[in-house]
Amino acid sequence: MNRRILNLAIPNIISSISVPLIGIVDMALMGRMPSADYIGGVALGSLILNFIYWGFGFLRFGTSGFTSQALGRRDLEGSFHVLIRAVAIGLISGVILIVIQGPISWAGFRILNGEPHVERLAETYFRIKIWAAPASLIQFAMFGWFIGMQNSKIPMTVAVTANIVNVLFSLLFVAILKMDIRGVALGYVIGQYTGLALVIFFYIRYYSKLGRYWNLFESLNKSKMGEFMSMNKDIFIRTMCLIFVFSFFTAVSASSDVKTNGQETMLAVNSILMQFFMFFSFVIDGFAQAAEALAGRFIGASDNLKLKRLIRLSFYWGLGCSLLFTLTYLVAGENIFRLLTNNVNIIANAKPYFYWISIIPIVSFAAFLWDGIYIGATAGKAMRNSMLISTIVIFFPAYYLLHRYIGNHGLWFAFTLFMISRTITLWVMAPAAIFRKLKD
Repeated sequence: MNRRILNLAIPNIISSISVPLIGIVDMALMGRMPSADYIGGVALGSLILNFIYWGFGFLRFGTSGFTSQALGRRDLEGSFHVLIRAVAIGLISGVILIVIQGPISWAGFRILNGEPHVERLAETYFRIKIWAAPASLIQFAMFGWFIGMQNSKIPMTVAVTANIVNVLFSLLFVAILKMDIRGVALGYVIGQYTGLALVIFFYIRYYSKLGRYWNLFESLNKSKMGEFMSMNKDIFIRTMCLIFVFSFFTAVSASSDVKTNGQETMLAVNSILMQFFMFFSFVIDGFAQAAEALAGRFIGASDNLKLKRLIRLSFYWGLGCSLLFTLTYLVAGENIFRLLTNNVNIIANAKPYFYWISIIPIVSFAAFLWDGIYIGATAGKAMRNSMLISTIVIFFPAYYLLHRYIGNHGLWFAFTLFMISRTITLWVMAPAAIFRKLKD
């Protein structure tokens, strides 16, 4: 079982870890601009885009869960129809996002209410990157399908290649052509369409025989589409809660609620520190995605013993991973931070918050792993309920009770409690949402 977990987890980790590297490179490039406004521009622009893309995360999560269960039942035709449903939704949604980018931009920046110059930079960043929406959403769908088919190597190859292209073009546009924030945005667009071309190529090369099951009416069957959307509705609500937490975190960092030598400085500090968390999250997500794919397959095959063993071993791997990150951040956190910016003021203001980043891996790893297991089990309602409790009952009350007394530490403390709550609620709900399936 350990080998099966690692065979899926390692490619997932490699592909996932390349995603925050883009954010790190963007921050590093903008961190060497004359003003901290450029870091703020990337942070605010990314916030709106993350709101959009995370909202469509169900295209990957739902697709993976349904596909892996179909594979467990040896229903290749069913798995093919799942892919067609997801790709159709991704393509249509991507085109719509480009068409309505104006209203999205207007509403997003009115809500965030950042500094005018930061907002102008963020809007430029957003208006360029939104053109990658169709490519990104189709990749969400196809990555989820590949993972559900127990193939993590194709998403890894595509993601790594696309992200290398992204980084190289960003470096070219910013460092050589002096395009500042426009350069990192355009590099992303080129990388995403490179990824789309590759993912289509690999599907044709390895899975084109499934085309014999082509039946558009069956793929878009009302009852099947309803089942797909019902699961995805719960994942969407869960994801919206997560987005609200991260959006609120960034908005507070950009507002006068958190004052440390100017709001632009605090936005930059929290944005860079959050990259530490994101880097960990994408690594632990590799194990979560392995658990997701295998859990779905074992549930589809009604293999209860293997499902129980998978859950136990996944938590062993997750604990080891989180301890490694905690130790690394404790020992080398400041040195890593200095790689992302040479701004003396930002570095000085970030030092009091390093310990929050050090403890978050330990308190959050189980939440990621439970998410993967719940997705594989298509237990969307329990995931939704856990996130609603953690967001409404824990995060927001904790922030409003503490921020007036301990400022930015209150924000980080509320975020830490949010992750702990996710772990506890998912654990408590597991007997009904997951283990009941073991008895069926």
